Order: sequence, then structure tokens, then C-alpha cells
Amino acid sequence: MSTRVLASLSIAAIAFTALRTDAQQAHSSADMKAMAAHMEMTALRAPNAADSARAAKLVTELRSSIDKYRDVGKAVDDGFKQFAPQIKNQRIYHFTNYSLAFRNAFRFDPSKPTSLLYKKDDQGRFVLTGAMYTAPKRFSADKLNARVPLSIAQWHKHVNWCLPNKSDDPTQWLKTRNGRPVFGPLGVATREECESAGGRFEKEGFGWMVHANVFLSDDPRVIWGDDHRMSGEEMLHRH
Repeated sequence: MSTRVLASLSIAAIAFTALRTDAQQAHSSADMKAMAAHMEMTALRAPNAADSARAAKLVTELRSSIDKYRDVGKAVDDGFKQFAPQIKNQRIYHFTNYSLAFRNAFRFDPSKPTSLLYKKDDQGRFVLTGAMYTAPKRFSADKLNARVPLSIAQWHKHVNWCLPNKSDDPTQWLKTRNGRPVFGPLGVATREECESAGGRFEKEGFGWMVHANVFLSDDPRVIWGDDHRMSGEEMLHRH
């Protein structure tokens, strides 16, 4: 998939959120069903002590390695670039190091995540909440488990996206048919529906991802339990 398409997918998810009002963002059952069709997640495996210990070690190593990036300027100096800075009021801001993204396609180093995750405080300052690990979309569940245990975290990837052909026009993402969105994370999820609406269909937008919110809590359910743990839970702000 081309860089242009990947960028379109990423900006789409963020722009879609920015363009909707607070009232519109309330999740209906139809929204949840639509979002589930665009999300593939790994199944949770049975918990065990070895996995818990391995996950705890990952958290310790990640915290130590990215603590310096509480200063977002240091992150930028070290090659992390804010994704879609033109989109305001994102729920989560991703700063991605593309050299590390390439490296993580071939090997896993818990101290070198692909992206750093930030929120903004009331003064508009970036606050580091954690990081995101990535893996190729071809990876099996066992390979993902070898990186981050599947009894602790659920990896996710975005699938079945319908994109407007005029992706440079953000209002295209608000097109509806029969009262429902056509494009983006609440849009149609089959090639036939997408093409009949004049869009272009992408089966898989990205590879696998998992968030580690290591500065939000000491509770593993919070650290590894972002919204993607719930199938179909909102992906409007992501990637």
C-alpha cells in the first residue's frame, strides 16, 4: 500500500472525529456494529503467571526508556514526528519514529517503540501517556504473543476501510447514505458497498498495533486496556 493511502487512512480517522459534534460522537448500537466491522483484534488467551511477569518487565523497560520524552521537544529531537499536526483536538496524539517503525517490522526491542502517545492538558501542553508497538500485518498470533503476551493485551489492526477518491477534501468523510456514514471508521465495510458509493476499498490499512499506557496507571488493565480491547470500540482518533 502506498504512503499516500496510509496517510489518507490516518488523517481520515482523526479528521472524522474533529468534524463531528459532541452530540454526534455519542456511540449508538449502529455505531458500535459499524466500528466492529473495521477492527480486527487478537483473542485474549488464558492468564498465567509467566505472562504477567513478562508484561511487567516490558512495562518497566518501556517506562525507563521513554521517561525522557515527557519533554516532547526531546522526542522531536530524537526523530519522533507528530502525525497529522494540522488536525486539532485529537484524543491521542501520536509521535512516530519512522526509522523505528521499519526496524520493528523485523525485530522487537521493548525500549524502542514505534510511536509515543500524548494527551494535552488544560493548558494545551503535551503529556506523555505511553507508547505504541507495531508489528507486520502478516504476523501470526503466536508471533504477536512473543512480543507482548496475548493473555495481557490485545493487538489490533484496522480493516475494511472505504476511502473517498477526493481524500484531500475533509468534508468527504461526512458523506452519508440512508442516514449512515459511507466513509471512514463508521462507514461501509465491503468492497461492493464502497465501490457503489464511488469510494476505494482498502482491506488492511496498517499492520498490528498495541498501546502501552505505562504512565496512566500501575494497573495492567489500564496499561494494556485501551479502548481497542473492546471489539468495535471507537477508533475514530487512531492512526
